[in-house]
Amino acid sequence: EVKLPNGFKKGETVGINISPLIQRYESKENITYENYSNLVNQIIKNTNFNIALIPHVVKEGNSDLEPLSRLYKEYQGTGRIILIQDNNCMVLKGYISKCRLFVAARTHASIAAYSTCVPTLVVGYSVKAKGIATDIFGTDKNYVLPVQSLQDRNDLAKAFKWLYEHENDIRKHLHGFMPSYIEKAWQAGDEVSKLIGD
Repeated sequence: EVKLPNGFKKGETVGINISPLIQRYESKENITYENYSNLVNQIIKNTNFNIALIPHVVKEGNSDLEPLSRLYKEYQGTGRIILIQDNNCMVLKGYISKCRLFVAARTHASIAAYSTCVPTLVVGYSVKAKGIATDIFGTDKNYVLPVQSLQDRNDLAKAFKWLYEHENDIRKHLHGFMPSYIEKAWQAGDEVSKLIGD
């Protein structure tokens, strides 16, 4: 449980995470940022949702706050966007869990969203994102948008539109799937504890 900052409307806020890491894998210079900026613009223009920019890694040379701060400055005049500051993973997961929908670049941000049953679109750069989505949904199609595939500034907005149109089915699936999936993770931890004699 977290105290939500002003402008964060529980259940009516879209969480967005972007990382410098995925930008290194883009096929066209600045196409990733252009897609995120266009997505924010489309959400503001076409919905009543607020937007929370949520970092998940903040360290020198690889800080989510760099691109997120740029997005915030671009759209803060709308009064519908907030920038969450760095915090521990439990607090950040608390914010993510209160989002209606989530767009993640960081793997552990996506895990925080999936595990709290928040419909999530992952902008991925590696097979990890595809593997996790396939584990949960049986496919990565529509759930993972490879950053290398971004060619047009509308690609992310189109993928988000699909997520928005299917959010109820996705949320229902996550509520049914996640308890046993999380239980399996605990069982794996128990096996590791046995192996190391803890």
